Amino acid sequence: MQGLAQQVTALRPELLNADATVGELAWVWGKDFDVLGPFWRQRQWLVGGKLAAWGWVHLPYRIPRGDGTFRQATAANLIWQTHPDQPELLHEILDWYDMVADGVDRLLTIQSADTNAQAIVPGHGYVFDTEVGADNGSWVQFNRRELTDLPEPVLPAGFRFLTAEDVSRVDAVKAHRDAWQSSSLSEAAFARVQRTWPYRADLHVLVEAPDGTLAATAIIWLDAVTQTAEFEPVGTHGDFRRRGLGTALQLHGMHRAKAAGAGHMLVACLGAPAHVAARNMYCGVGFRALTRDLPQIKVACQRA
Repeated sequence: MQGLAQQVTALRPELLNADATVGELAWVWGKDFDVLGPFWRQRQWLVGGKLAAWGWVHLPYRIPRGDGTFRQATAANLIWQTHPDQPELLHEILDWYDMVADGVDRLLTIQSADTNAQAIVPGHGYVFDTEVGADNGSWVQFNRRELTDLPEPVLPAGFRFLTAEDVSRVDAVKAHRDAWQSSSLSEAAFARVQRTWPYRADLHVLVEAPDGTLAATAIIWLDAVTQTAEFEPVGTHGDFRRRGLGTALQLHGMHRAKAAGAGHMLVACLGAPAHVAARNMYCGVGFRALTRDLPQIKVACQRA
């Protein structure tokens, strides 16, 4: 799957689908495998003995958290990718999706630049999700930046940059959960992330506050084949926001990625006008929109 992501990145990066980049695949697989693995279904399509398409279905689930609440999804979701020369395989992916997710609402994402997918999905019963895709929705914008003309990062006095080589696994997980309050990332899940290619501890960058708190964190996924690096995830501790730490960490991370061999950088963010803060941060360090999600929904024919 990551091999096909490499090919799409090299040929038509604007066609990369949600969660289908080298880094997104590693992050989602690593952090969720132990808990959500039983709810996943996967299939691959070969043409001439080479992988030309794949589908990864996340079925509905309801899983208890340790605090008595539940993590749940009531609809199925499809992550998918086809080789740019084989867009028609999306028909087969969608037929397979109907089979494995029969009876429940089905979600998927296509890209604004993917005219082939836009022509295919309506024939399979999908319509634009007006709620998720609205101006206050949660659709994602994909951004790219060449690693040239990089400003030097500037941290507030007393703060310093670290990498995951400098901190314990426990502290790295806490830094992530402090930045993402809804996250259920565990030490075991993060250990799997660390074992998943192309994770590198020296490209997992953090900011330490004067009091020792890990105030910001970002993982950089470097694919040396395409000279592409990607930030996923990026977050700042709730008590340390609006101090420029995210901007400084992004610039620092891009310098490290360039030194490691990257020529350009990718990052995804919430793209709707209602989510302006993060988008402005990425624009402020030189990222520009490459494409955006067009979320799609197919409502199940049978209702209880």
